[in-house]
Amino acid sequence: MARRPTIHDVAREAGLSPATVDRVLNAREKVREDTANRVYEAARRIGYHAAPLIAQRVQDARPRLRLGVVLHKERQAFYQQFRAEIEKAVSSAVGVRASVQIAFSTSQTPADFVALMEGMAGKVDAIAATAVAHPEVTEAVRRINAAGVPCFALLNDFAQGVRQQYIGMNNMKVGRIAAQMISLASHQPGKIAVFIGGTRWHGHELRETGFRSYIREYASAFHVLDTLVNLETRQLTYEATLDLLGRHGDLRGIYCAGGGMEGAIAALRETRAPGEVALIVNELTPESRAALISRHVTMVIATPLAQLCADLVTIASETVQSGLAATGGQHFLTQDLYLPESV
Repeated sequence: MARRPTIHDVAREAGLSPATVDRVLNAREKVREDTANRVYEAARRIGYHAAPLIAQRVQDARPRLRLGVVLHKERQAFYQQFRAEIEKAVSSAVGVRASVQIAFSTSQTPADFVALMEGMAGKVDAIAATAVAHPEVTEAVRRINAAGVPCFALLNDFAQGVRQQYIGMNNMKVGRIAAQMISLASHQPGKIAVFIGGTRWHGHELRETGFRSYIREYASAFHVLDTLVNLETRQLTYEATLDLLGRHGDLRGIYCAGGGMEGAIAALRETRAPGEVALIVNELTPESRAALISRHVTMVIATPLAQLCADLVTIASETVQSGLAATGGQHFLTQDLYLPESV
């Protein structure tokens, strides 16, 4: 009968001392994570009988991160993908025992976001949300911070000066990119329309500001119409786009700085040839991808969700271990750009 591998065999395979292997196996003293991993891999390779126990010791030695995430628009493809990427980032996190609790706000009202965020506060180590910018949300973040739970703003930078970090794209830059593409795609000057979801979406307002600043600086022959609020709804955007097209024969471009792009796409499909009006939208979804292919959408500016979620897990874990920072920061991601030939 073959001899069963011993601690000495594991130590020899790992290139470590038997005492180190014993410390990992019996959790006698704290051992560096990379050392514990070497012991586990060696035990697994040689078939050491206590390899599963060593794996458990390695897992238990990692710091814990219980992450709470509040999103909205649960039925939209973008937020379903957002959820999937968060779960993937948590399951593949390195050096931390991470878990996630995800909730979807049933509306965009501050009270709904506050209720979900405060409901998580006693159950998680860190909270991240795509909440609106509103004093009620800011005060809720203050209360959550006072309980030692850091809050992170995703996509929309709410509770500035109170939240730990904003993680998302540089929205001012996103707006300037949209303006540049419309000015390049339009063969002659004319009018341009901009839709935002609402005045509580700070990210949308920054995109609008960036858009207008680019036009003033580099494309002053174009005229940007008064900004339209579409509440990120398909039907309202559809009706408003049809009205714009009917009233402005020289409409050259439309920028949807937030949601509701499906309505603009539908209106252009019904009334204009592909490319006749340059349409810039945010986020690559089945609808925007199909519109790129048909060339009713000129460009999609997309959030790199996989990178955002991976960075969120890393930043949240580091913050939980080191403690809340006195001053919040911004963690900008590089936007993904899609043209018709990209898909």
